[in-house]
Amino acid sequence: MEPNFSVDVNESVDLNYDALRHIFDNCADIVFRPLKLTDQSNILLVYIEELTDSNRLEQIISACMISRDFDRLTQYKIVVHFSEIAAKILKGSTAIFIDGKPFAYMAELTNYKQRAIDEPSNEASIRGPREGFTEDLKTNLSMIRRKISHPTLKFEMHQAGELTNTDFVVAYIEEKVKPELLQEVRNRLQAFHTNQLLDSGYIEEFIEDRSFSLFPQIQNTERPDTVASSLLAGRVAIIVDGSPNALLLPMTFWSGFQAAEDHYERFIYVSAVRILRLLLAMLSCLLPSVYVALTTFHPQMIPLAVMLSISASREGIPFPTVIETLLMELMFEGLREAGLRLPKAIGSAVSIVGALVIGEAAVQAGFISAPIVMIVAGTGIASFAFPSYSLALPFRMLRFPLLIVGGFLGLYGVAIGVIFIMIHLVTLKSFGVPYLKPVSPIGKNMWKDTLIRLNKRFVPAQRK
Repeated sequence: MEPNFSVDVNESVDLNYDALRHIFDNCADIVFRPLKLTDQSNILLVYIEELTDSNRLEQIISACMISRDFDRLTQYKIVVHFSEIAAKILKGSTAIFIDGKPFAYMAELTNYKQRAIDEPSNEASIRGPREGFTEDLKTNLSMIRRKISHPTLKFEMHQAGELTNTDFVVAYIEEKVKPELLQEVRNRLQAFHTNQLLDSGYIEEFIEDRSFSLFPQIQNTERPDTVASSLLAGRVAIIVDGSPNALLLPMTFWSGFQAAEDHYERFIYVSAVRILRLLLAMLSCLLPSVYVALTTFHPQMIPLAVMLSISASREGIPFPTVIETLLMELMFEGLREAGLRLPKAIGSAVSIVGALVIGEAAVQAGFISAPIVMIVAGTGIASFAFPSYSLALPFRMLRFPLLIVGGFLGLYGVAIGVIFIMIHLVTLKSFGVPYLKPVSPIGKNMWKDTLIRLNKRFVPAQRK
C-alpha cells in the first residue's frame, strides 16, 4: 500500500505519528522521538540522526521545554502538508509536532558528513589555486562566490529526480551571459525529467545537442577557478548536489585544449604549449593509421634506409601490419583502463610494468615488430597531453576506425576519415554556438584566447 502524502497535519500528535509511521514504513534511519511536557501535552520530533546536528537539537529541545513559546522561534518554518514535511525530513530537517497545532515546525539542523576540500585529482595544475569541488553543493557555491564577490553572480536553485529529489544550481553572471543562451538552458532543464539524479552526468547526457556525437558538447570541471573564469566569459555553469564536477556550457573544441594554469602563466609559454597540445592530439589520432597506410600501400614515400629497417624488423611476423597495430592498441588501452580501476598504490605500476613486459615479450617472441611498439607507445604518450579527459576520449576512439580504413585503403582512406570528422565538427553546435568557433566561422576574437593567448595588457576587459 502506497503512503498517502496528500494528508494535512492534524492537531493530534498521535494521529500525526501514525501518519508518518505509515509514510516511513521500514525506514530504519528515521527517528521518532516523543516528549511530554509537565502539562501532559505531547511533542513529537522526527528526524534522521545521521543528518542532524545532535548538539543543536538538544539545545532547541531544552529551550522549547523551558519557554513553551514555540511561535517566537524564528528559525523554524511552518509546514502543513505531509508531502513537504517528508521531503524536508529526508533532506536533513527536523519536524516538530505539538498537541493542538495543526502544522509542523521544520527546523534546519542539518549536519552532513562531507569530504574536505582537496586538490582536484583529474585536473592537476602547475600554478594556481589547489582547491577542488566537493560533493556538498553549499560548499561548492561558497568557493565560487568567494572568487566572484558581486551581486550580478546569480545562483538559480532547481530540483530534479522523482526519487532522489536532488538539488542543483544554474550559475551565471547577469551582465555577461547572453539572454538567449540562458533561456535555452532553462528550457532544456524544464524538459529534463528523470527518477534519479546522482551526478551531473545525468543532466549532461540529456541537455546536450547531439547525444550520439563522440565529441563532448558540455565541459566538466572540478576546479572553482575554471568555473569562475568561464562565468566571467559569459558561460553558464550547472552544479549538482553530490557531484564534484560542474558543467560549463556552451563548450567549443578549443576550450578542451585549455588548461587551468593557462591564465596564470606568461602568454608566450601558454601559446607554445597550446600549439604543442594540438599537435599531440593530431598525433594521438593519426599516427597509427598513417604508419600502417605508408608501410602497407605507400612504401615509396618512406626514406629507403627507414623502410629497410622496418622491413628487417618485420621478418617472421605472422600478422599484417594493420592487425599487429590493432592488437597492440587494444592491449595498451586495456592496460590503461586497468591502471585506472586498480588501487592507486599499484595502478600506475601495473600499467607501466605491464606495457614494458608485454611489449618486450611480444617482440622477443616474434609476434610484434619493434617499430609497432614504438608507434603505439608514442601514440599513448601523446594522448595523455589532453587537459580535458572527456575530449581525449573521442580521439582515442577515432584512432581505431582510422586505423582500419588506413589498413584497407591507405592514405586515401585516412584522408576520407579525416574529412568526415571535420564535416562533423563543422556542423556540430553546443547550445547554438558552432563547435569550432571562432576558427569556423572565423570570428573577430579568433586570436584572443583560442589556439594562442594574447598578452592581457592588449586585451582590455569588456563589459556587456
